[in-house]
Amino acid sequence: MNAHWSEEDFEYGDDGADSMVRPYTITRGRTTSERDDLTLITVLSTVQPAALAGRRLQPEHRVILDRCRYPAAVAEVAADLNLPVSVTKILLGDLIAQGLLTARAPLAVAKVSGGVDLALLTAVRDGLRRL
Repeated sequence: MNAHWSEEDFEYGDDGADSMVRPYTITRGRTTSERDDLTLITVLSTVQPAALAGRRLQPEHRVILDRCRYPAAVAEVAADLNLPVSVTKILLGDLIAQGLLTARAPLAVAKVSGGVDLALLTAVRDGLRRL
């Protein structure tokens, strides 16, 4: 399954009625995230790969975990998946609830690392531009 969706993947009919079929199935019918603390600049990181052993995950979840091996912002992950941010937040919430992904406010990451990481800020900016 291709984790990078194009506009053609979402639009099937002239009336646009099927435009959200794929995201609806990816989220198993959920339309909002259970987490309200995920912002566009929340930084995500995958936990240790050993925690993945024996887990049955959707392909999109696996793409997220692979992408977040290095810290990434919510906006970057949504852009990489080519999915709406609202859909991405639902998938991220699934992974956080399973303990496979951590989420931190960007300031907490900056304080721990000893200052602001310009590469991270640049990556967030670039991710936002891709949206």
